[in-house]
Amino acid sequence: MGPADEQAPAELRQQRITDLVEQMGYARVGDLAQRFAVSAVTVRSDLQTLEAGGHLRRIRGGAVPSDVLRTERPFEVVEQELATEKADIATHAARMVSVGDTVILDVGTTTTAIARALVNRTDLRDVTVFTNALNVALELERAAPRIQIVVTGGTVRPLQHSLVNPLATQMLADMRATIGFIGCNGVDARAGVTNVNLPEAEVKRAMVLASRRRVIVADGSKLGETELAKVCGIEEVSLVITDRTADPEVIGQLVAAGCQVEVARSPESRTAGGQGERGGGDI
Repeated sequence: MGPADEQAPAELRQQRITDLVEQMGYARVGDLAQRFAVSAVTVRSDLQTLEAGGHLRRIRGGAVPSDVLRTERPFEVVEQELATEKADIATHAARMVSVGDTVILDVGTTTTAIARALVNRTDLRDVTVFTNALNVALELERAAPRIQIVVTGGTVRPLQHSLVNPLATQMLADMRATIGFIGCNGVDARAGVTNVNLPEAEVKRAMVLASRRRVIVADGSKLGETELAKVCGIEEVSLVITDRTADPEVIGQLVAAGCQVEVARSPESRTAGGQGERGGGDI
């Protein structure tokens, strides 16, 4: 396919996208946007339509043929991806915690980075953190007794070192924490906050409901993506913290939907130009 791909009508473009995904086994959003001379937002909309019709399957950053099995990768593998961006998000998030706060900290690589950032906040004291992540509890142990750690309990999922139902949501049911930091695999203005597996999505939902301020932490690769299990609607979110790799058009969609978005910067950028980019209004 060549120049004729550019500015193709939507139906024809979607058929060609399907053909490309089948031929190549994987297609990136950015590559498709360039090939068809449309925005990344348009490509994501095309992929959503095609997935709904069973023609392909969306994954983070692109699409694969519909018959490719969706797999969940181990924590240790995912932790290496976008490590700098996750650290920036973590530092930004940790600055939101104050002395005496009660914090809910979800499972995940970005929330683990938040745990490390909280440990480095030596000014914090009388902070209580509730978590369903065994590795997060161990990270925070270095800050005891300044930070008290409470593990939710539940059934272990070794792949993510997480605790899920039965029993994982029981403690959260009657809680109202000051702030909750919840990870995910997808944040989309229409589809809301989603996750790749059902057991953890159930706990994440309980964490959202148990938090007075609900903060979704998601690196740029997760914005505009939709996964299997819905955690909550975008209207239920207080704030999304992401990084500078996030698509500005997707950020604009979230802001237009009424969601506040903050873009974490590296320490060098913060020194040069303030604390971080902001958009939208707090819900």
